[in-house]
This record gives sequence, C-alpha cells and structure tokens, in this order.
Amino acid sequence: MTGRRGSTAPAGAASTVAKSHGAPGRAFPPQALREYAFLADGYRGALIGPRGEIAWLCAPRWDSGAVFADLVGGRGVYAVTPVGPFVWGGYYEPGTLIWRSRWTTTGGQVECREALAMPPDPHRVTVLRRIETGPEPASVEVVLTLAPDFGQDVWEATRDESGAWVGQAGPLRVRWRGAEQARPGKDGTLRLRLDLPPGGHHDLVLEVSDRALPEPVTAERLWAGTEDTWRGTVPGYGATAAPRDSRHAYAVLRGLTAPGGGMVAAATLGLPERAAAGRNYDYRYVWLRDQAYAGHAAGLLGPDPLMDEAVTFTTAKILEHGPRLAPAYRLDGRLPPHEETLDLPGYPGGRVVVGNWVRGQFQLDTCGELLQLYATAGRHDHLGSDDVKAVLALVDLVEQRWQEPDAGVWELADDWWTHSRLACVAGLRAAAGHLAGTDTPRLLTLADQVLAETSHRCLNPDGSWRQAPDRPGVDAALLLATVRGAIPAGDPRAAATLAAVTDQLVQDGYVYRYAVDGQPLGEAEGAFLLCGFVMSLAQLAAGDTVEAFRWFERQRAAAGPAGLLSEEFDVRQRQLRANLPQGFVHALLLETSIRLGQTDQGRGAA
Repeated sequence: MTGRRGSTAPAGAASTVAKSHGAPGRAFPPQALREYAFLADGYRGALIGPRGEIAWLCAPRWDSGAVFADLVGGRGVYAVTPVGPFVWGGYYEPGTLIWRSRWTTTGGQVECREALAMPPDPHRVTVLRRIETGPEPASVEVVLTLAPDFGQDVWEATRDESGAWVGQAGPLRVRWRGAEQARPGKDGTLRLRLDLPPGGHHDLVLEVSDRALPEPVTAERLWAGTEDTWRGTVPGYGATAAPRDSRHAYAVLRGLTAPGGGMVAAATLGLPERAAAGRNYDYRYVWLRDQAYAGHAAGLLGPDPLMDEAVTFTTAKILEHGPRLAPAYRLDGRLPPHEETLDLPGYPGGRVVVGNWVRGQFQLDTCGELLQLYATAGRHDHLGSDDVKAVLALVDLVEQRWQEPDAGVWELADDWWTHSRLACVAGLRAAAGHLAGTDTPRLLTLADQVLAETSHRCLNPDGSWRQAPDRPGVDAALLLATVRGAIPAGDPRAAATLAAVTDQLVQDGYVYRYAVDGQPLGEAEGAFLLCGFVMSLAQLAAGDTVEAFRWFERQRAAAGPAGLLSEEFDVRQRQLRANLPQGFVHALLLETSIRLGQTDQGRGAA
C-alpha cells in the first residue's frame, strides 16, 4: 500500500513541532485478543488494550490505511495509562459501545471513558477520551503517535493559537485537543502526564479527517451527542435468553454497520487463525452473507434498522451486478482490492494482509441467505418494488447456476458444496412463503428440484449430509439445513447429520467446521464459534431445549471481559483467534438468544 509523504503546517501555527515518524518502541506490545475492547461508529472501529492503548484504528473509513497499527507491529498508538502499578478491568455502558477502561492502582481507582463520537461523520473520526478519578487523586500518562496509512505518511503537528495540536499527513487533517502541555519526543511521539484531583476529570478529543476540519465542538457537546445517539438505538431484548449479551451483540453489529449502508465482517485484518499457518485475512469489507445473518437476526422480533440497512445495501448490489453478484464489497460498493502483504511485523504469528481473495468468487449459498433476509423483511412489510426485483433476480441466479461448482460458505476451492444447495432450498421456501409478488409454485418447484438432486448426490451411507459428492466428511454448516427450513427437524437426514457433527466435529463443547485433511481436531484450526451457535439452534429445532441452552452458554463463555467474540476459539489454549470482533458470530449469538428466549425455559430465565 502506497502513501503520500510530507505535510504542511497550518498558517499562523505556533512554532513547536512534533514530527511523528514511528511508534514509541514496543511500550505497548500486543495482548491476547480477549483483552481488547471495541469502539465503533459504523464507518470505522478501534481496539483498546488493557493499558489504555488504542492499538488499531483505520481512518477515515474501515478499509483505509491504519493511523494506529501497533496491533500488527506497525506505527501508531494512542494510550492513556495509569502511573504506577495497576490491575485492569472495564465495562460497556449498557446498550452502547461507550467503553470504560477501569484500573485499580495502589493509590485508588481511575477510569477512562472512551467512544467514537456519534452521530458519525463518514469523513471524520472523533475519538473521545474522558479520564475520571474517584475519591483519590490519580496520575496518568498519555502517549500519541499518529502514523497514517500504516506509517507511510508523516504527521507534522504544530500547536495552534488555542493550544491544540494540529497538522496534516497526506490527505488527512488532524486535531488533538486537551493535550496543550504535551511535549514531543525525538521520535515525534507526543507525551503528557496528567495529575488529576479527587473527583476530577479531563477530556481529550482527537479528530482525523480527509476533509477540512470544522470549527471545534466542546467535549461536553460531543459526549452528549454520542449518548443521545446510542440511547434508544439498541433494543432492550428483555425476553431473550441473555438480555445483556443480546444488547451487546446488537451494539457490536450496529458499530460494524454504516448508517443506511453495509456491515463489515470484522474491524481488523491479519489477526492469525493459527500461528504461522498463513491464514491471515482482511475482513474490513461487507460480506453479503454475513450482513444477511445480522439483518435476519435483528428482524426476528419486528422491523429493525439493521434489517432495513441489510436489505438496502443488498438490493443496490443485486440490481447493479445481477448475475455477476460478488460475495463481498467495500462500504462504498466497490469490489475489495486484491490481496497484498505489507512489510510489517504483524500480530505475533500473523502477516499484515490487505485486500481479500474473495474478489471474483461465486458463492451460491449467499443467494439462499439473502432470500432468507428478504423473507424476514417481507414478514414485516418492509420491502419496496426494487427489493422485489432483487428477489426475482436472486431466484433467476439460483435457477441458472445451482448446478455449477461454487466456493461455498467457507470460501474453499470450487466444488458442488452441499450446504450451498441446501441454503438455496431454504431461501426459496422462505421467499415463497413470505414474499408477495413472487411466483410461489416456481420457487417451490425449484426448491424441490435442488433438494432432490442434492439428496441423490450428497448423502453418506448413514443418511447424513456430506460436504460434497466427492467429500464424504460432514460439515457443521450442514446443520443450517434444518435451522433455516430446507428440511424439517423430523427428517432422518437432519437427525443423522446432527449425530455426525456431534460425533466427529465436537471437542469440549465447541464445534469445528470440518475435519481438515483428516487431521485431529484443533491441529489445523480452531473451533468456529459461529458453528457452536448453529449447533444450539439445531438442538432447539430437534426439540432438545436443555442441550440448546448448554451449547449457547458454552459459546458465549468464550468471550473476554469486553464480551467480544472472534471467528475461532482455540479450545486447548482457551484463546480467541482471528479477526475481532467477528460480525456473523455476534449475529448468531443474537439469533440464538432470541429463539431460546421464546421457549418456556427462556421465558422463565428472562
């Protein structure tokens, strides 16, 4: 990735200059993923570690270069850390992504309230940090090294007449307020020590924009706007199996979704699924399937903005690309860039990969999941004429290409993946039942045709589904056939597949996608938390509510203190793996919690 070097200071600026060349050594080494919290506003997201370090933030948008890349061994970090020994904790304010880093020191307690300002500006990220003390005084050290585009651009900061640090790096304008007494080091890092009295607080406001910065707004107004935006955004979910986690999952999905637009799959890139195994991906793009999962879950209890946004983004892409529909797009609707590896150390065990090889793939199962999304919106009468056109285009696409090989849900080599066909069967049946304006007999006939051929080609001798005609192994994604309605729960194929997954792909209460090349579970990759929640839903469909609850509780227990879940879980080491937070895992957590909450046991628990 290339960047532009050099910058100019604003006219009339004071003479003190800090030229940010690199990160301050390794004062903030990478932490285990479970120890990070997440801030987001829909257009970008940040990860905060236990020492108060914002170690990851791309600006001004998800797929921009990072201005803080310390997480992956690059330049850039923004930390607020107590002076002296401390132990770390933290919590989200309910129904928000407003995080409170909380440290107990030898002299008392101190908190830092953290958020990306809302409502969001697509061109400007505003990082709010309010340091608060308890009944005892406290001291913190503040460190800011800003290195746009993974360090390709240089920020030359000067103090303006108000004392704010301002400057430009490549196309980005920067302003940092509340740090008037900061001093630049030889490496350009700005450092500040704050000594706060008992019951005191101090605000820091950092703005990064690809346009000219507006007149500054007070921290009080920015906090008020952020609180007002989050207030009422997240449903109460009191009737779910886990109301607190349901609200938090929704807040994460809201944070990953641009207002009125797409939901990125995850906030990060290059976080390894397995150390030094080459499985490092960039998920800062909109996977249509993943957003369909989120929209479907959000719409289960009634019409919801996340559901509507998923429909709006999807319809635009279907009508634009038709039979050339891609699995993933950038937030602005363009295709993801081709993969490229940056010359950075990476998160330990990983590589810094930007772009994604999904570009150019055909994933048939996405069509089925999108039909499920449209059916959910149709039940609430939330579809317009363009949406119906999109549904008909999806049906045409399935009809034309269901017999072709595709990359499937796991984005592997093209094959006749069983799950892809069953996803389409379920989607066609859902659409036939809930979408006015569709040719119901045509959809049901097509569903029956696909199911018949899939049953003919893709069943094992024990009656379970196999991955593909020439791949006899079972796949946890095949549990979705029953969950989504391709076949009824009482179908022998459903029972046989549930038994096969339980026997072959389960370890210590977690589910693996499939056995990789015959290796023992856990050798090639971790368990997939998505599959664990699907197992819970499959048990519920089979009528075993107790088992469904057990699987649900096991999966959500994998989260760290901030309640975030990544794609994989290393069962042996009890560690989260890969990019964080992973949107589709939180979507399935939400769906499972809602469905369990509708059972007698769930109503009693709520």
